[in-house]
Amino acid sequence: MSDYENILFEHDGPIARITLNRPNAANGIDQALAEELERAATYCSEDPAVKVVVLTGAGRFFSAGGDVRAMAASDDTGAFIAKLADTLHRAVSALARMDALLIVGVNGTAAGAGMSLAVAGDLVVAAESAAFTMAYTKIGLSPDGGASYYLPRLIGLRKTQELMLTNRTLRAAEALDWGLLHRVVADDELTGAVEALAQEFAAGPKASNAAVKKLLLVSGQHNLEEQLNTEAAFITRNAESEDGQEGIAAFTGKRAPKYA
Repeated sequence: MSDYENILFEHDGPIARITLNRPNAANGIDQALAEELERAATYCSEDPAVKVVVLTGAGRFFSAGGDVRAMAASDDTGAFIAKLADTLHRAVSALARMDALLIVGVNGTAAGAGMSLAVAGDLVVAAESAAFTMAYTKIGLSPDGGASYYLPRLIGLRKTQELMLTNRTLRAAEALDWGLLHRVVADDELTGAVEALAQEFAAGPKASNAAVKKLLLVSGQHNLEEQLNTEAAFITRNAESEDGQEGIAAFTGKRAPKYA
């Protein structure tokens, strides 16, 4: 779609693709990029045809995080960051709560809010050359973009403290070992690996995958019985759906399912 300048956005059938596209600024997140990311995320969350969203970066970086030069050039740094964080957080929320799966292809360094975005994927694949660092306290700031939500859930409190307080850099292999990623591939295999995943889930049951996202999102807020009730509601709804009926029929008929 041509009305974007700081991201590339494509929608082809069940797959939408978002590419952070400020390669000369390490895909730094300024207000314009954040607004375009929010707009694309909202589009994906509202269009029922979208089953998979692929997020990656152009050039050598996934994203170096918030554009510090733009912050420094602003007349009121606090107001600038408040507006930027608010916009970015609306985008993060839309990506997390949309029914479509978010597949992140981390093509290079992910720092600060770039790392927050990278680990927020439902499936995260990184190139071998990718690296991850929080970097906030190096410049007297604190994490945003959902890092303080996702990281403790993914890797635990102690490792999160280490990343946020020491600004340690993790190479892709170590990030995989820590549990931040699902897969690491050779740099020249990243695009193909992400595309294969996108095609696989584009052919899958959207509501079923969406239920997995929603169940995991609320699991930390519920006691056991509340979560059991939520599970029962989702599985009942999916059993009554067209995809659920097709999946059951395909299983009993010993054939591959054909989802909508």
